[in-house]
Amino acid sequence: MSGTLNTESNHMNPLKELLVEELRDLLHAEGQLVAALPKMAEAAHHPKLKEAFLKHLKQTEGHVERLKKAFELLGEKAQPKPCKAMMGLVEEGKETIEEGKEKTEIAADLGLIAAAQKVEHYEISGYGTARSLARQIGERDVTTLLAHTLGEEESADSGLTKLSKPLMQQASSAEAGAGSKTARARKQKAGA
Repeated sequence: MSGTLNTESNHMNPLKELLVEELRDLLHAEGQLVAALPKMAEAAHHPKLKEAFLKHLKQTEGHVERLKKAFELLGEKAQPKPCKAMMGLVEEGKETIEEGKEKTEIAADLGLIAAAQKVEHYEISGYGTARSLARQIGERDVTTLLAHTLGEEESADSGLTKLSKPLMQQASSAEAGAGSKTARARKQKAGA
């Protein structure tokens, strides 16, 4: 029996063990985001970006609840494991907020979007892996919970991309306008 998975032994199935570890990591990551998202919303200038962060805060609170339900379904304790990756991403987000105070509103908001998308990409990866593990070990209800959260993370990422496009266009227009003013000033100075 060494080549098969023995779920009746005292040892946890290695794939289930890996799934539980991934879920503990995600639980800690989501907890950090519950604290970070209000700060990002406060730092955002564009009303739709503020709204997106606040909407995702509500979703993130739901993600925590889904994770707790997944642990329950797996017969495991919902115990977070420190997620060093999210700690780093949240720290970068704090730096982005501070640096944004010295930038134009558009540039600051684009920085916030970039920081938020890094978080979303991490979560998409984490939930995708966890969903695949749950599916592999036949945990259909857990798979469904994780798939639902994965869809919300992908939607949040897509929404941030959509928000960034008009901001980038505004930034490009402002830059082009500033560049033509500088060129006109140089011409006037040269002609004087």
